[in-house]
Amino acid sequence: PNCLGLANLKDDIWISASSRGAEGLTGPVGLVCQSGASAFGPFLTRAVDSGIGLSHIISTGNEADLDFSDFVRYLLDDDGTKVIAGFVEGFKDAGKFVAVAKLAAQKGKPIVLIKIGRSELGAKAAQSHTAALTGLDALYDAALSQYGVIRVSDYDELLEVSNLLANSPAPAAKGLAVVSHSGGISSLTADMCGQAGLELPELGAAARDGINGVLKGFGWAANPSDVTGFANSESFPEIMQHMVNDPAMGTLVVASSGGDAQAEQVIAQRDLAQEKALAFLWTGSRKETAGLDMLKKARIPVFYTPNRLATGIRSLLDYHAWLGHRGKTGFPESPAISPEQQAAAARLAATGGVAHSERQSKGLVAQWGVPITRETLVQNAGDAVAAAGEIGYPVVLKADVTGLPHKTEAGLVMLGLQDEVAVRAAYEEVMSNAAGIGTGMNGVLVQEMVLNAVETIVGVSYDDQLGPTLLFGAGGVMVEVYNDVALRLCPIDESDAREMMAEVKGARLLEGFRGRPAADVDALAETLVQISYLGAQLEGSLAELDINPLMVLPVGQGVKAADAVAVFRV
Repeated sequence: PNCLGLANLKDDIWISASSRGAEGLTGPVGLVCQSGASAFGPFLTRAVDSGIGLSHIISTGNEADLDFSDFVRYLLDDDGTKVIAGFVEGFKDAGKFVAVAKLAAQKGKPIVLIKIGRSELGAKAAQSHTAALTGLDALYDAALSQYGVIRVSDYDELLEVSNLLANSPAPAAKGLAVVSHSGGISSLTADMCGQAGLELPELGAAARDGINGVLKGFGWAANPSDVTGFANSESFPEIMQHMVNDPAMGTLVVASSGGDAQAEQVIAQRDLAQEKALAFLWTGSRKETAGLDMLKKARIPVFYTPNRLATGIRSLLDYHAWLGHRGKTGFPESPAISPEQQAAAARLAATGGVAHSERQSKGLVAQWGVPITRETLVQNAGDAVAAAGEIGYPVVLKADVTGLPHKTEAGLVMLGLQDEVAVRAAYEEVMSNAAGIGTGMNGVLVQEMVLNAVETIVGVSYDDQLGPTLLFGAGGVMVEVYNDVALRLCPIDESDAREMMAEVKGARLLEGFRGRPAADVDALAETLVQISYLGAQLEGSLAELDINPLMVLPVGQGVKAADAVAVFRV
């Protein structure tokens, strides 16, 4: 209720307080908006101007009953809707939307979304307008990507990307071929595509020789290809055919502004090579009717700027790559929690709202298969020396304290102790510094000093909207300075874990750096998966978990949790 209405364009039914839209808009893109003024204003007018066909326009109003996710779910079952375009300020139930996104993947229907809240100002505006929780934007970004939702930035991008996805096959190859009548236009297009991470492979010999045979020295048989006046000649179909016949090319881009004759050639080419995607970069005036109207009516995806073209093709390739992977693996699910894991969690959950000690917290993660440092809890200096001798120097001494998550700042961590004298002195210093912390002191941990390893951080937290969240980042204080982390909803699988590693700039140290050995990323990936299971299995009980640092040893040597803190709900 309290909305601007809706329109079923397929059946020409308009139930809206807005003006009735123009004729001839029917198409495969379904639009769902939390903003009715946006739905029947900039989205509708731009769709009309760009010739982008819509199946439905739905404004969700105040969502007192049906919400954004319900309407998306409805369109998943609509045969006339191939892509769902959405404009959302805040989810009433983000978990419900994630479930709908999973179903969309099963049905092979892309969801393209503008989600407000990229900036603090946008987040505040969204909250004041809808009273919905906007949430941490970085987490939403990660969650949307994790479940195959394509996030875009503005009206035109939403419509143009949705139109490309709705009217294109899954490209048979990653390569992009660009052909134009202008060297400058083709170069700029190639530059924008390169910035988007798209591949423009060199033409194979057959394609290059075939195009050169047509050009006869006038133009450039390459990729991108500047074919000069041949773009408006009877030979242009032959040039396009040579490019799409190249097995490295999965998408053809024509960058031009020809008339009806060229448009007919491009449409015919699309119909001939239906396993290849085709997009048109219109370089003339949008007021032109010759050529442009014909392309629109034939549902050739048309873009007007090279950067949005590049964004669209990047989205097309990424979506189908993601869909192909998830079609084989499915979405990860957590196994059933074991009795031992449940008992370990219950022991700590009995004291909620407290930062459990390092020893207790590491005992918890050990139940999920995370290796921990060799260590002994002692109560006097003599036992500390004996423990250090058994573990082997160098060692670390730490106060094992309940209720104090940050020990270093309190002078309760002593690193790199090389002998008995150093251990005794460190023990006395730790105990002296701990004198003022009150209750919660359990003793002193004598711990192996992990050397030749890469520091990382792994954590679990819980978002009110999205649930359990896994965090991975480079370890040390710089993670807080640069916020160099990757996020996912729990649980994840190995491919998600490796994507998280790739997203973290500091994680390049895992590959080996300046003579250092490569780290055991296989063990790290397995640990990330196991901690994601922990996060999912303890939802409703655990409040947060930090393993910082998780030390990643050289290849074949695994990982070790060198510190951890767990907090359970009250």
